[in-house]
Amino acid sequence: MSGVPAMVRDADSPTDGAGAPPPGVEAVRRRRPHRFPAAWKTALLAVVGVLVSVTPVFEHQAVPLRLPQSSISRALADFGGWTMPAAPVQTTLFGVTLNSSTGAMPEFRVGAVRMWDSSTKWADIQPNRGEFDWSNLDRLVNGARRAGLPALFVMGGTPRWASPAGPAGPYPGGSRTSPPDRLDDWDRFVTALAERYRGRVEAYELWVLANDRRFYSGSMETLIAMTRRASRIIRKVDPGALLVCPGMGRLWSAEGRALLRRFAELGGYDHCDVAGIKLHQRTAADPPETMLQLAATADDAFHRAGVHPRLWSTGTTYDIPLQGTLEGPKARDYAVRFYLTGLYARQLNVERMYFYNWGGAKIPIVLQAEGRPPTAAARAVEQLQRWLAHARGHSCGHGQAARLPANVWRCEFTIDEPGRHHGAAVVWTDTGTATLAMGGSKTVRRLDGSATAVRAGDGIRITEEPVLVELLH
Repeated sequence: MSGVPAMVRDADSPTDGAGAPPPGVEAVRRRRPHRFPAAWKTALLAVVGVLVSVTPVFEHQAVPLRLPQSSISRALADFGGWTMPAAPVQTTLFGVTLNSSTGAMPEFRVGAVRMWDSSTKWADIQPNRGEFDWSNLDRLVNGARRAGLPALFVMGGTPRWASPAGPAGPYPGGSRTSPPDRLDDWDRFVTALAERYRGRVEAYELWVLANDRRFYSGSMETLIAMTRRASRIIRKVDPGALLVCPGMGRLWSAEGRALLRRFAELGGYDHCDVAGIKLHQRTAADPPETMLQLAATADDAFHRAGVHPRLWSTGTTYDIPLQGTLEGPKARDYAVRFYLTGLYARQLNVERMYFYNWGGAKIPIVLQAEGRPPTAAARAVEQLQRWLAHARGHSCGHGQAARLPANVWRCEFTIDEPGRHHGAAVVWTDTGTATLAMGGSKTVRRLDGSATAVRAGDGIRITEEPVLVELLH
């Protein structure tokens, strides 16, 4: 993975203490319900009235599962799913982080791009006080605009001249993990950045991995001051830009969770439109659905601080990209389920998922190495986007809470295509297989583009490969 040295590894223990439950599990169990405004409640009642009149995709008659309940199912037994007013599946859910500075863009369908590990750190752009080199960022911004993709710029990597005594970061070139000695230097950088890309960069993530001391070693108080100052500047220069609060990762660790809570309790999220968090498995080989534990952990911290921000998952930990490669069907299925897990987390305000990464080849799941064609995993992600291009999601469910086998996950949609309006669901397992009984005639579509008709009363075998099940009319 270019730009990420092998020395950068997450050394956190997989547990926080002997016998401690996975982080997020307790948060799931004690989560307070979301309080919707009155207008949302009215809309929800209206939608429920519509839904009960629509023929369901499944009759909820599951053939008993003859497999032990999976660990993910046990861990998330209380996170059964949601039903909400139907809303379009936004194309921007399907984001990628660009691991390249050439300006090339993905050759398969994506909905948004994020710029990090692309030689666009603050230290790269401003190598000396008063000197700016915009060449890499210009190529990326121009490439995104040509492709019609909203761009998220990530700040991080203090120049050595701005913090000479600060700890060195993990990247070549001597960038620092500390904030600048003089916040006026920060102000001047943010001002120059916003003025140059006014109307061309959709959003700014105001620091990368801000609760990881390898990338930010200052205090939360200083980080909030930087966030507040950057927010004030960007809102004045480019009022249409979205502000994403500094990304918070390492949520599998007690320290990472404590720093997220500290930022929230000190009012850091008052200065942004969106919260950036890092949703990822403990290891690349774990089912993507385990990310929901981290989403629940973050949600609990926000509730305790009395804030309810929109959430974008803006990356991963630097341990996972350095792990072994996933190949074949597992890489394909996990790539698709990464985005489906983000869709499932809609209840927790998750709006976007930025896959890490595009362009690199030394990562567990390669969507497309720059200069090579898209992989089967990338084509499967593209297929998922085709399935949901005209979809409005109204519910997701999992396991027994949704009257499904313990390892089965399902998200239901109404699809409004030209001349056709029908119900559909994407269904998959986190591990193993299960069989579901059909309540009517259906078409089952697979990620390779094939389709099979299923008659009423027949069962359908569900596997770790997500499938689209559509009502036949």
